[in-house]
Amino acid sequence: MRLVSVFILLALILTSGCNSGGKTTKEVPVIIYRDADGRTLTAEDLKGISGTINYEIIGSEAVPAQAKDLHQHAREAGARGDYQTAIDLLTQASELAPKWPYPFYDRAYTYLLMHDYEAARVDYKKTVELAPRGFFTAITAMDVLAREKKGDFPPGIYLAYISLEWQTDPAKKLAMVRQLVDLCPQFSPGWKELAILLDQDQDRLAAIEKGLAAEPDAETRGMLLINKAIILDGQGQHEEAVKILGQLALDPHSTLGTEQIAKEILANFLKP
Repeated sequence: MRLVSVFILLALILTSGCNSGGKTTKEVPVIIYRDADGRTLTAEDLKGISGTINYEIIGSEAVPAQAKDLHQHAREAGARGDYQTAIDLLTQASELAPKWPYPFYDRAYTYLLMHDYEAARVDYKKTVELAPRGFFTAITAMDVLAREKKGDFPPGIYLAYISLEWQTDPAKKLAMVRQLVDLCPQFSPGWKELAILLDQDQDRLAAIEKGLAAEPDAETRGMLLINKAIILDGQGQHEEAVKILGQLALDPHSTLGTEQIAKEILANFLKP
């Protein structure tokens, strides 16, 4: 087993100590990380962590079956390019289930495809209000569209960014991402994507630092730091990697996705 933290070593020493007077020593939890506020992350906390988040169930309690049917039909309409029908059906679903983020999220995406950026921004904002710790990519979408509206980013940059997922040619995708960050160096999601596509650790870390310096939203910041930790761990800087991931896992301001992925990686560190 690789020791990823001095805290693990300390805990192992404590748990393997001699019993006094024949009494059983109480098992001491294996501490993976302790932050400056005294919060601890233990090996027990990482048991069963998969890093996978089922966003679909957030807020879905007591959602009427009719709302779910309308939502499904809306997704089918959107898939065939009938965006107005999708909007109408999603609106009906949201009215029947006003606390369910999914219809608002999908309606925001549909508005985005229709180039109605303001309507998309409003619906992404509503999604985040209903799911403050994140719902798919709603936090990033809301942040970028708000900055588009303010003039920080050119209109349509978020649509261009999410369109990258449709590009399957790695070389073309890399060229498109480079165009995005050249056009707008303050666009942190672009640096996050570039760091994933680059081959050399030095280049990837440089892209990550530029993304972190560009006032990233919480989702983007979390993924930038997670990718940084993975690179550092691969370079043998295990303690620094654990520190980054531990902070993300314990930070109450981390998104749900950031927390779960950080914990999953830490759990993998503990495997033989």
